[in-house]
Amino acid sequence: MRIGIGLPNAIPGTPGSLVATWAARAEEQGFALLASIDRIVYGNGEPLASLTAAAAVTATIELFTDILLAATRQPVPLAKQAATLDWLSGGRLTLGLAPGGRQDDFAVAGMRFTNRGRRFDATLDTMVQTWRGELVGGANRPIGPRPARGEIPMLIGGTSPQAIARVARVGSGWTAGSGAGDMIGPLISQVHQAWGAAGRSGTPRISRLTYFALGDNVRATAEANLHDYYGPRADAVLSRTCWSPEQARAFVANADGLGVGEVVFFPAVGDLSQVDRLADAVL
Repeated sequence: MRIGIGLPNAIPGTPGSLVATWAARAEEQGFALLASIDRIVYGNGEPLASLTAAAAVTATIELFTDILLAATRQPVPLAKQAATLDWLSGGRLTLGLAPGGRQDDFAVAGMRFTNRGRRFDATLDTMVQTWRGELVGGANRPIGPRPARGEIPMLIGGTSPQAIARVARVGSGWTAGSGAGDMIGPLISQVHQAWGAAGRSGTPRISRLTYFALGDNVRATAEANLHDYYGPRADAVLSRTCWSPEQARAFVANADGLGVGEVVFFPAVGDLSQVDRLADAVL
């Protein structure tokens, strides 16, 4: 089981300097990956920019968007930005991608909400073509830089049949988000079935996330932060948040039993001691 930790760039009041400090501490503690979540209509730091800051102070830890709202962005500039981060970090970027589900994010991006699935499919294809050096968007020459490994691994998010089909078609695996285990288990089986039916070799990478806030006197702040970010969905997220080392270890064990290969713990409070507390609990 690989254990990752999220950056604090989506926590209200987080100073920008904490992102790099947090990233360096996470690598020192031995976490396998650093992750960033995505919103547009919110006060969070943009995911790829935040991971670029993390890349500058780390050397080996994987960088992961979990997830990035690809359907709210123009595909060729997104492909170039992601390739640049992968190139700068020596091939450490994995993209967790999904269309997105909040209408306000699409409105401010100037994108239609109702056709986001079709646009997401086209974005995935265009990004792969760009990374391969194919001519895209009317350009008369390839658009670089080339990713360090030729292409960037993509984990697809979502629970619909279309999401599962995307994993089998172009993905490296599936990111399950913060859903309940009784929902995730059957979907993992569907991912494996679709993967095999598509003639893909190997096995799909499966990732799952949760939130955590460890220590005394942090729960009220964590709950307020998650309510601020998730709104009406916050209660479901809070029901699966880890408030103790024992709960964090139990979450890892449950994920392992479901066939998940990696767990990402996102912080609900932006205190650097959370990195050490989580490391002590699950590493």
